[in-house]
Amino acid sequence: CPNRYECFSKNTATFLVLGKTCTRNCKYCNVSKASVGDSYESEKETILKAIKEMDLDYVVITQVTRDDLKDSGASYIADLIRSIKDENQNIFVEVLISDLKGNIDDLKTILDSKPDVLNHNIEVVERLFDTLRNKGSYKWSLDVLRNAKMIDSRIKVKSGMMVGLSESFDEINKTMIDLNDCGVDIITIGQYLRPNKDCEKVFKMYSDEDFSNIEKMGYEVGFSKVISGKYVRSSYKAKESFDEN
Repeated sequence: CPNRYECFSKNTATFLVLGKTCTRNCKYCNVSKASVGDSYESEKETILKAIKEMDLDYVVITQVTRDDLKDSGASYIADLIRSIKDENQNIFVEVLISDLKGNIDDLKTILDSKPDVLNHNIEVVERLFDTLRNKGSYKWSLDVLRNAKMIDSRIKVKSGMMVGLSESFDEINKTMIDLNDCGVDIITIGQYLRPNKDCEKVFKMYSDEDFSNIEKMGYEVGFSKVISGKYVRSSYKAKESFDEN
C-alpha cells in the first residue's frame, strides 16, 4: 500500500487477519492462495499489543477469504472486534469482510460485535467477475452490503473498487448505482496496479482528470463520501471518511 506511512502518522492502521493464505484465486491479488488456509491462532494478542504500542485510535480489520471455515471466520472477527473495543473504549473499528458466501447469519455475527463501519469491496464491475473473481459473486457482494444496512440502519456501510481492468465509464456508473441502491454510504476508487507477472495486466492508467470525473459521478449517484484517486485503496482516509459521516 502506498499510503501506509500517512495512515500510521494519523494513528490509523489496517490488520490482515485469519492467516495469510486465501482460499480464492482472484486474478488481481498478490495474497498467497491455497484450498485450505493457514493458522491464525496468535493473531489476536499480537494485534492488541500493536494497537496499544502504536497508540491507534482508528483500526481497520481486513481478512483473507476463508471458505474452508464453517462460518468463513465470522465468529473470530466478531471476537477480535469485541476484544479491541474492550481494551480501548474510545477506539473506532472498521471491518473489511469477505462476501461470507452470502450467509446472512455470519454477517449478523460480525455486526453483533458493533463495528463502526462495515466494508466489503465490490472490487470490479459485474462483467469482470467471471474472469477475475470467479469464486465470488456480484450478487453475494451486493447482498452483504444491502443486508448490513437492513440489519443495522445506523452502521456506516462502505465499498471500494479498482479501475484499469478494461471497464467502461458506463460500467463504473452502473456499479456505483448498484452500490448506492444497497445503502452504501462511502466508496473508494483507485487505480489497479499489477502486483506480479501472474496477475491480470493493467489495461488503462487513469488520469487525475478521470478520477476527478469519477468522484463527481459518485456524488451525483448519491454517496455521502467519495474517495477517488490513483493511489486510493479501500482503507485510505478511513478515519476521515468516518468522521465526516
